[in-house]
Amino acid sequence: MGQSDSELIQIFLEMLSAERGLAANTIIAYDNDLQDASSFLDQKLAIAKPEILANLSHHWRDLGDNSVARKSSALRQFFAFLEEESIRFDNPSSVLPKPQKKRALPKVLSLDEVDQLFEYVENKITSKNVHRHDYRLAAVLELLYGSGLRASELASIPYNAVMIDKPYIILKGKGSKERLIPISDRARHAVVKWRACVSDKALYLFPTSKSGVQGHISRIRLYQIIKKLASDAGIDPAKLSPHVLRHAFATHLLAGGANLRALQTMLGHSDISTTEIYTHVDATQLIKLVNNRHPLTKQTLAR
Repeated sequence: MGQSDSELIQIFLEMLSAERGLAANTIIAYDNDLQDASSFLDQKLAIAKPEILANLSHHWRDLGDNSVARKSSALRQFFAFLEEESIRFDNPSSVLPKPQKKRALPKVLSLDEVDQLFEYVENKITSKNVHRHDYRLAAVLELLYGSGLRASELASIPYNAVMIDKPYIILKGKGSKERLIPISDRARHAVVKWRACVSDKALYLFPTSKSGVQGHISRIRLYQIIKKLASDAGIDPAKLSPHVLRHAFATHLLAGGANLRALQTMLGHSDISTTEIYTHVDATQLIKLVNNRHPLTKQTLAR
């Protein structure tokens, strides 16, 4: 094996990017995990024997189960790649720890709190002292909660993606996969009002410019805008983020009777198990579902 760890890791990452279309952030995470393991093993990760590789468990002893599971997964895929490419003829990854990865439930936003947010924004855009950024705030809120967009999808929406006569937009989401996203009349009209405040030469709906180069609003800035909205509207900022609004879109649709498969498509999840995270409907809804939909409710106990 004449190639170094760094060279083999780079080839592996290029393969992942080309064949699986993984998002840039995922590739970066794989790179960090593999480089960290290589550094711990004195740049001898690719040739590590099982008994040497097992030392990583001690190296990861202070990490949470989710972090260890992610790192182990990255290394297993790396060694599977080396074996498939006949770079090495064994796979030592069986010695790596296999903690159960836990999926944390997203934070919950009640319908009353959603109403509180929209009421605050409505008062802002109908006041005499309305500012152009109030229209931006309205468009951001309508798209995040009304269509369940990811923060990265919202930030990079092209200037003309939303059309007043079409009830949907087509965007490139996670992994550069195109998806069709339903968009409400309210959201379309909010976008039209905001777009009137933006130059028609802008590339993005939420543009920014640095050193004369056109770009779009960052996810960090979007996060800051939503946190300020929460504070101004009288809601604990710790409860609100762009992803919490996406989660609220999903849970409230589901509670209203939306089909899980349809929700999977709208959210752009490749695996329905990811969508199932959003099924923590409150107990009242579950009780109603059993009482109203179960076949036995149509029969008497005597029968």
